[in-house]
Amino acid sequence: MYDVVILTDERYVNPAKKSEYIENVITEDRLVMEALDKRGFSTKKVAWSDESFDWSSTKIALFRTTWDYAEKFTAFSDWLMEVSMLTKLVNDYETIIWNLDKHYLEDLKNEGVRIVETYFVEPGDNRSLAQIHQELGWNHTVLKPAISAAAKDTFKLTEDNLNQYEARFSELIKDETMMIQPFQNDVVNRGEISLMLIGGEYTHAVLKVAKQGDFRVQDDFGGTVEDYDPTQEEIDLAIKAVKACEYMPLYARVDIVNDNNGNPAISELELVEPEMWFRKNHSSAEALASEVAKLLK
Repeated sequence: MYDVVILTDERYVNPAKKSEYIENVITEDRLVMEALDKRGFSTKKVAWSDESFDWSSTKIALFRTTWDYAEKFTAFSDWLMEVSMLTKLVNDYETIIWNLDKHYLEDLKNEGVRIVETYFVEPGDNRSLAQIHQELGWNHTVLKPAISAAAKDTFKLTEDNLNQYEARFSELIKDETMMIQPFQNDVVNRGEISLMLIGGEYTHAVLKVAKQGDFRVQDDFGGTVEDYDPTQEEIDLAIKAVKACEYMPLYARVDIVNDNNGNPAISELELVEPEMWFRKNHSSAEALASEVAKLLK
């Protein structure tokens, strides 16, 4: 019987080849496991898709690096429901289901949390991108799926390139909700801030910067990460977003940009498997272990 299973995807269990990216993943998971181990808890790192593992053999399944879920969403959703009946998920099942679909941004907005302006296009909508942009009055936007990870199918749109994305949009909108947001200039001028919260408390932050000529800040696309000292307004906004959740998440990453009016706004609230940059703040891994310990006790 394990106290905590650290959930990952199969690429990071025993990788044959190790890049800097994979080394960072391994380091992050190791820091969490070591923090739990020193508290006397038994741990194991397991891919969520491992069909041989008995999920009733762990008290807690802690989501960490299940970064292939968007590519295998149907299988992941089925697994999620099944496992939620066999062990305790962290974050909890209800929070995960809510956070997997970026319609949650509308819920945050309804709770008075400032978000990046967002418009959802539901499956089966037969309008073209040109029609939608004309109706919205937007001419510089970002298009992406409501359920996605790592900037999958994310496109920067302008009046000049709409035509080249019409076919792809028509294909995507057949089966999934797409979302359109005005392009936020702060993403390329400064970057996107990520604030980490554990047990509802702020721990640390980083600034994600896109490579020259790109707007995607993920390291998958050449983005870099810097230490960042957030303002009190940014911290307060992150805490407000977490408190607006129906169920208080044990951990959260809150992504913030300055919107085109110069106000801090939530671009994403990551509660499923966020990169938390524990390697930049080891005490935050200790804080996570302490919160998990409370659940175990």
